[in-house]
Amino acid sequence: QVQLVESGGGLVQAGDSLRLSCEASGHIFNDYAMGWFRQAPGKEREFVAAISSSGGDTYYADSAQGRFSISRDSAKNTVSLQMNSLNIDDTAVYYCVADPYRPDAWKYRTLEVWGQGTQVIVSL
Repeated sequence: QVQLVESGGGLVQAGDSLRLSCEASGHIFNDYAMGWFRQAPGKEREFVAAISSSGGDTYYADSAQGRFSISRDSAKNTVSLQMNSLNIDDTAVYYCVADPYRPDAWKYRTLEVWGQGTQVIVSL
């Protein structure tokens, strides 16, 4: 069973950058696609970014494209989300997710493993 622990959230100003990390326990990290979702107050959880198990394919929501970058380090069992040019609409709890299926299939699935979330607050 893969378990996920997020870190790196915090309070930043609009225009700043922030890097979220998610460490996965378990020996099957390399078999899982990884990604990030977020949930803003009063809104539904939404997809942000994902990366395939090999690291060769990345996927981004329109809101993240060009500002966010997802990467993974198999030696450290870690996936990271570099977020640049943050704005107040990025304020949310960010959740790390892991699933054995490719991210382009995630819309049809209940994803297997979720982290507890890390809060990101962007102020003006």
